[in-house]
Amino acid sequence: MALRVLFIGGNGIISSSASARAVERGDDLTLLNRGRSTTRPPIEGARQLLGDADDAASIAAAVGDQTFDVVANFRAFSPEQVAADIEFFEGRCGQYVFISSASAYQKPVMTLPITESTPLRNPYWRYSRDKIAGEDLLVAAYRERGFPATIVRPSHTYDATIVPILGGWTAIDRMRRGLPVVVHGDGTSLWTLTHTSDFAVAFTGLLGNDRAIGEAYQITSDEVLTWNHITALLARAAGVELRTVHVASEAIAREMPEEGAGLLGDKAHSVIFDNRKIKALVPEYRATTPFWRGAQQIVEWHDEDSSRRQVDPELDAAFDRLVARFGA
Repeated sequence: MALRVLFIGGNGIISSSASARAVERGDDLTLLNRGRSTTRPPIEGARQLLGDADDAASIAAAVGDQTFDVVANFRAFSPEQVAADIEFFEGRCGQYVFISSASAYQKPVMTLPITESTPLRNPYWRYSRDKIAGEDLLVAAYRERGFPATIVRPSHTYDATIVPILGGWTAIDRMRRGLPVVVHGDGTSLWTLTHTSDFAVAFTGLLGNDRAIGEAYQITSDEVLTWNHITALLARAAGVELRTVHVASEAIAREMPEEGAGLLGDKAHSVIFDNRKIKALVPEYRATTPFWRGAQQIVEWHDEDSSRRQVDPELDAAFDRLVARFGA
């Protein structure tokens, strides 16, 4: 029998692929969002509710008295949102899935590989601390009264619309203009990039699975790359020779404060993930998209339409300053 599933979100990087996969496997899927996304096409076969994920009253008005086998919130970024979801959906769903973040794991990480039992602590990034606080509320609700929570911790998940290096498309544009791009540290720290289509296989395998209730799962690729390699693969996909300038993460954070928290609180640290727990529950999960192929998809998608190739002049100028200061 098809699961009745509600995704709060559904048009984002990870939720769009999860939505498509859920429909493909026969779930009765409803998406609740503002219906404004133009980056990704609508999910055919899913019903639509209009509401604002940032407004608990809007969610309640859109859902009304409907009940679901599974509710997954891809747009909960604060403990207040999680608390409101617990209050509203308790008794209305058989499983509530919270999309947390692997950035919640302790920074710096003391032991690799990272498992679901690695401590959660991130003093650098408010985003991660809010995810931890949301997890804490769900764990307490499960322990105290059996609220059917499942916690999912993605790491750096991407699709063709996202350039997963510092500066995004601005960095690719610099490559094509023959300018150096900035890579944090010495570029040898280890990182994991997960294609959203791979993530979707593992994620949908958790839906409606009672063995996932009360548990947390990280979902990442097993491919481990250095940032130098990631940047080089994008340059190769863009058809250019790569020039880099390596800059300490702290110096980048001072020059580009908007990038600082995510850099110091996540990307500056080496990560290797142990995915045995999710594979034990969802044995069909195996990440099959290596980043060299993902890099090609990214560049091809941006090259299809000039409006997608947006260059941020402020970021570009900040890169120029860093290159002038730290370049050889």
